Amino acid sequence: MNEALPRTALVTGASRGLGYATAFALGQAGWQVIALARTVGGLEDLADAIEAGGGLPPTLVPLSVGDDAGLQRLCLAIHERWAALDLAVNCAAHAPPLSPVQHIADKDFERSLEVNFTSVRRLVAYLHPLLTVRPDGRFVQVTDNRAGRSFYGTYGSTKAAADAFVRSWAEETRRLPPEVILFEPKPMPTALRARFFPTEDNSTLTPCADEAQRLIEALEIRVDA
Repeated sequence: MNEALPRTALVTGASRGLGYATAFALGQAGWQVIALARTVGGLEDLADAIEAGGGLPPTLVPLSVGDDAGLQRLCLAIHERWAALDLAVNCAAHAPPLSPVQHIADKDFERSLEVNFTSVRRLVAYLHPLLTVRPDGRFVQVTDNRAGRSFYGTYGSTKAAADAFVRSWAEETRRLPPEVILFEPKPMPTALRARFFPTEDNSTLTPCADEAQRLIEALEIRVDA
């Protein structure tokens, strides 16, 4: 009976950018998508797009990854409804203002630490039991390596900390589920990137849908025509 159930995927940052494109691609592949983001309008647009393409109605979760209690409630709800999770793709990220390290504002650093690193630690802890119910559970951390670059002290350090944390998890689970994957997309025309490069020509960047498709292919997920 369980074989007839759709595969389940949690996508964070799903209201725009790579998260939106990945959630849409998974929905088109017949997966039950659990889409998490703060922006309700973007989530509703995603649901409309998935259903218009013939996919299953996604479960929309208007929530910040920085909401610890909210993440716990979400994982409990996933357990109660589906008992397991086949895939989690963490696309959520916070882009603070670029700044010399001596001028980094406390509020910007704390927000970046919460979204870019602390939330990853929580996701690992809360999702691990759900991703290990089945032998082929997978977790994807979307990386963006800017560690050590000028003016990226806040963003670069918090993203690098998350990557190091996830790499440790990947080493610890090399012979056990879940499979842990770090995925570095090509530069895309996202709102996050626009905060760092406001005058950039978007036509030179790779569309989010293309990078989502590259991720889907790397995961060997078949999207029926």
